[in-house]
Amino acid sequence: MLDKAIKFFITLTCAIAGGAALRQATPFLISYINLEFFQIETGIFELTLASLVCILLGAFVGGLIGFFVSPYLIGKLRSFTSFVEKQLSKMPINDVIAGAIGLAIGLILANLLGSAFARIPIVGNYIPIIFSLVLGYLGIKLTIKKRKELAGSFDFIPRVIKDILRSRETEKTPKESKEPEKVVEEPVQEENPPSEQAKVSLVKVTEQNDKNYKLLDTNVIIDGRIADICKTGFLEGTLLIPVFVLEELQYIADSSDTLRRVRGRRGLDVLQKIREDESNMEVEVMNVDFEDIQGVDSKLVRLAQKVGGKIITNDFNLNKVAQLRGVEVLNINELSNAVKPVVIPGETMKVQVVKDGKEPGQGVAYLDDGTMIVIENGHRYLSRTISVEVTSALQTSAGRMIFAKPR
Repeated sequence: MLDKAIKFFITLTCAIAGGAALRQATPFLISYINLEFFQIETGIFELTLASLVCILLGAFVGGLIGFFVSPYLIGKLRSFTSFVEKQLSKMPINDVIAGAIGLAIGLILANLLGSAFARIPIVGNYIPIIFSLVLGYLGIKLTIKKRKELAGSFDFIPRVIKDILRSRETEKTPKESKEPEKVVEEPVQEENPPSEQAKVSLVKVTEQNDKNYKLLDTNVIIDGRIADICKTGFLEGTLLIPVFVLEELQYIADSSDTLRRVRGRRGLDVLQKIREDESNMEVEVMNVDFEDIQGVDSKLVRLAQKVGGKIITNDFNLNKVAQLRGVEVLNINELSNAVKPVVIPGETMKVQVVKDGKEPGQGVAYLDDGTMIVIENGHRYLSRTISVEVTSALQTSAGRMIFAKPR
């Protein structure tokens, strides 16, 4: 049904264009057909018979052309719309909204500037089109690149709304509820509903320094090794998971990018595993946020300072920033490197050569913990298990690398 409607409009447009074009050619045709019969006024929009014939003939020819060309144009239009739909489906919804706003702003500016230049002779009619294309494209690109800064500039709106709601709630509460000492002394304080127990204020947390909080960031949760470390019992205290970390995991899990979506869902599964596994670690979700801070890592550092806890991470940059701000960090990459077996030059081991090295003739093998062994002249032992002798070991930030030679 839609194709028939589009085909009708294309045919109608071509018929109108054909009639208008041949109407302009009427004086040229009359100069060759010099008959008084064609110069008679028809009384229809002050048209002569020659003009009316030319319009009808042009409309017929244009409509015929549009009728046969419309299937091709409809196919091209369908492929174009599917291409645009695929491109938009790959973009996050925030980018689509930002691009639409930027396009609207660009077109508004183009209309204002184009009207000022439209009076220029010859090229005046084309300048608004150029402005629309250039400023529309720039509006889309700039708003997508600067969407975070633009969103940050409007952060005051939800804060104002929250302040208004809080002021209304305080006005509704009775004056007798403003006595905190009586609430603390009541013995029924432990029988709070679960919904209230989940909301932990910063004041309450700072008074409980004996919990020995360990804060988890997003990267270490997605990594997954923290679940096995908790199961071994080497960590003590309470695992603290702020609500803004959970929100970031949910945002990653809802991403349109398949890779990011899998990582986010893996992080949520790891948290569920930590809560279900039997270990000495207590897991606590804190319903707290810092509205004046942008970025999850900065919020995590601020929360660690407030509660006096330690951050567990595998992020190199977060590790350095937290240390500079006086927060203790437990880096599981450093832990992994520390517990790897120590090898001494001259020690022998059996390994399987799995691939070629970067240099000619080299072979590469791996230990069970993932440590890479570069074997000199190990190419000829490819896919075989051989005995090698360690010649040297190199410790890097990425891990340990062992160099060996066949025995």
